Amino acid sequence: MAELKRRPVASLWIGERLHYLNQLCLRSHVAAGHPTTLYCTDELTNAPDGVEIRPAAEIMDMDMKLVGDTSPSFLSNVFRYKMIRATGAVWIDCDAYCHRAFPDDDYIFGVHGLNGALNCGVVALPSQCEVMDQLLDYYENLPDYPAWWNKNQRKKYDRQPENLSHAARIYAAERTAFGPQAFTHFAKVTGIFDQARPREVLYPVPFQLNDIFYDPHGHVEGHFTDETLSVHLYTNGTKPWWRKNAPMPGSYAARMCEKQGIDAESALE
Repeated sequence: MAELKRRPVASLWIGERLHYLNQLCLRSHVAAGHPTTLYCTDELTNAPDGVEIRPAAEIMDMDMKLVGDTSPSFLSNVFRYKMIRATGAVWIDCDAYCHRAFPDDDYIFGVHGLNGALNCGVVALPSQCEVMDQLLDYYENLPDYPAWWNKNQRKKYDRQPENLSHAARIYAAERTAFGPQAFTHFAKVTGIFDQARPREVLYPVPFQLNDIFYDPHGHVEGHFTDETLSVHLYTNGTKPWWRKNAPMPGSYAARMCEKQGIDAESALE
């Protein structure tokens, strides 16, 4: 029988080392049969087996000063759409665990959290589509204020230091203005919002509950359904203790590390 060919997935890493949770998530896509590429700005020293490493500059020039003024994840909000346009791969955040292989659907994105907004931690889009055009135009021609901002958000921007770039001031005012906020807005503008998968498909555990991944009695799988494809671990919101210590035996994080052959102790912060 011919080997089933899965669609490619890809992500971005800024830095020289992966945390064990990032190793785990990347490895899970390889194990599911997805050709997995990690675009990097630096020479990475601890990528898991099976992940193809490529220079981020193949997709776009990386403004490291802007990264320094914002965060390592900032440029990923632009990078993901340029990567999809250039390669057709599915974007995966480095903290998205592959529970089940992705289907070949043109559009894969979903609702997260408890308020019905979209996230862009896992995204498949056609390489040429209106929402992609709108997003890339937004990033390349930033307006004075994002179109969806209210008065308070605009005032918050106005209070940011003037020595920061325009993009960095927007980020400082609203950290998600380039990620979930933008994706949610342009999905509505272009009429694809209703194609969003329910929360249990890509973000079954609300980010407000992300400590559950480290709790041996948390029963993470209770949030899953037969439709669950990906499990977002929300490492940006993980408490420092869990970034610096191996997960407790029996917890979801520990069990998945054992399943995927990841040594958590060797890749802590």
